[in-house]
Amino acid sequence: MTRAWAGKRYWLVGASEGLGRSLAHVMSRAGVEVIVSARSQDRLDELVAELPGKAEAVAVDITDQDSVDQAKEAIGEVDGIVFLAGVYWPMSSKKWDVEKATAMADINFVGAFRSLGAVMPQFLERGTGHVVLTGSLSGFRGLPKTVGYGATKAGIMYLAEGMHADLRNTDIDVQVVNPGFIKTRLTDKNDFKMPFIMEPEEAAQLFFEHMGTDTFKRSFPRAFSYFFRLSQFLPDWLYYRIFA
Repeated sequence: MTRAWAGKRYWLVGASEGLGRSLAHVMSRAGVEVIVSARSQDRLDELVAELPGKAEAVAVDITDQDSVDQAKEAIGEVDGIVFLAGVYWPMSSKKWDVEKATAMADINFVGAFRSLGAVMPQFLERGTGHVVLTGSLSGFRGLPKTVGYGATKAGIMYLAEGMHADLRNTDIDVQVVNPGFIKTRLTDKNDFKMPFIMEPEEAAQLFFEHMGTDTFKRSFPRAFSYFFRLSQFLPDWLYYRIFA
């Protein structure tokens, strides 16, 4: 399948920085009208000024249902949604931080439910739509110091799988993209070597290429993703000896 992009309207949730910002550029160059959202109106306005095509900035706090409802009214009809919002703090079970853990859960995972709630009714009524969720290689199986972030990404990946199971025989397409390390202000918090780390522009191009296909899932970088996907088949005693 080759998806036609010109003239389509897409809502990018979490587009002010990193992967989301780069994806907005890629999609705008392809002729998509993008509505970019995040909490910072100033950053969104700067992004819209950079984009070559038709674009709109709608600030939203996805932890606040009223804010999401207001964004829904401002945005109106869209052809698709790309959920990219996320926060990250490295966190071990040995140094529990309930405030940060709850923030990751509320933004990275529950925020997806609120955002989808703004568009799914129109998709279902119309019978068409495109949902793209952002998982992570860290969501395949438990890793050290990821009890907050990895858990939310595992939830997003399961959410995508469940939606795909429900909607696979309809014209509402559901996809999930599972990136590895991307150089952003979030990964700058890590104090360890990050194999195969990508620039946001490169990751955004791969992300958008997947959006143009009829394939449900894509994980990248490819070689690095095999490492995580194959880990699912290891017995617990071997997996934790290697990964922990």
